[in-house]
Amino acid sequence: MSCAGQYSAFADAAIFEAVRTPWVDLGGALSQVSPIDLGIKVGREVLARAGIDPQAVDSVLAGSMAQASFDAYLLPRHIGLYSGVAQAVPALGVQRICATGFELLRQAAEQLRDEVQLALCVASESMSRNPIAAYTHRDGFRLGGEVQFKDFLWEALYDPAPGLDMIATADNLARRYGLSRKAVDRYACDSHQRALQAQRDGAWAEEIVTVDNQVFELEGYQPRGISLARRASAVSADSHPRPTDLEALTRLRAVHPGGVQTAGNSCAVVDGAAAALVGRASACTRPALARLLASAVVGVAPEFMGIGPAPAIRLLLQRSGLNLDDIGRFEINEAQAAQVLAVAHELELDSTRLNVQGGSLALGHPLAATGLRLVMTLARQLRQHNLRYGIAAACVGGGQGMALLIENPVYRA
Repeated sequence: MSCAGQYSAFADAAIFEAVRTPWVDLGGALSQVSPIDLGIKVGREVLARAGIDPQAVDSVLAGSMAQASFDAYLLPRHIGLYSGVAQAVPALGVQRICATGFELLRQAAEQLRDEVQLALCVASESMSRNPIAAYTHRDGFRLGGEVQFKDFLWEALYDPAPGLDMIATADNLARRYGLSRKAVDRYACDSHQRALQAQRDGAWAEEIVTVDNQVFELEGYQPRGISLARRASAVSADSHPRPTDLEALTRLRAVHPGGVQTAGNSCAVVDGAAAALVGRASACTRPALARLLASAVVGVAPEFMGIGPAPAIRLLLQRSGLNLDDIGRFEINEAQAAQVLAVAHELELDSTRLNVQGGSLALGHPLAATGLRLVMTLARQLRQHNLRYGIAAACVGGGQGMALLIENPVYRA
């Protein structure tokens, strides 16, 4: 029986290069920077790193979840223009919440089947600049009427269909799979410790670009730029990884009474941006970072949204003809510890191949940008350890799961 969902296979698609900013904690040095300017930064950097003339780009795809600046509608277009892409090249906004980074790569690979030779994919998220919003006051305020402003960032974590927040959906999975608070905290502790070790080892050094105060000029148009907060002059490392232990995590109070999820075993809230260049593997003049082989996206029950990666990975493997044993590494987004543990239980994944450098519990999860980080981190692991295949996956608010299959282009059997 075939798995339900949407599957796409790509015959000649590759990621030429990919970079990201550091992930910086909510309210930190990136907190006052527009996601457009963060996107321009990584857009320019990935083109420079690849040694590719911006005028060679045929398509711009960009994503950001929250409207975190007044010119948010223009995010894809301005990222393209200020990255140096030709004015005649169109730009498209892409959104699939936590899987937006994957969706950018999928759409870029699909475009290669037509006239596109090279696509610039950018995902940028400012969680700090999520607005305090009002949606019902266009006609003003009535005397004695309700005046309602809400925190967009907080409210975005709530799904009104099942009447649950994202933490509660992870608690549902903990009950379904018999995951204890101790097991969930132990996984979180391991993630934090793995990330700290990876940071000490310089595991992300190749993918991170330093962000400093700068101006982006575009001839004939107004300049844009980056002005860091908290008197910072530059940011060059992820800010959230920090020492912790099981005892400290155990002391934290559960978000919901009787649940297993806490602030310590849920993903950190951070700001950041990432970019990738996608082109035809046959046209790459030097070894690509990774070949894009296939993608899969599925729907699941909103109240169990965190299980989404499991059926997405199953569909990906079934249609590609591979088995779990063929996959050298899995990078599955850690929205919540119970959520990723449930996926691992469902697929019977062993911990030696899953999130071996830690994940979003320690690094953070800037919604649109996380998918690109997962893929670039995965690609570099495959190359470092001479592994052939890797899968990156994420759950998606509202009840979806998405997975991407990549191949190491310099794998030696």
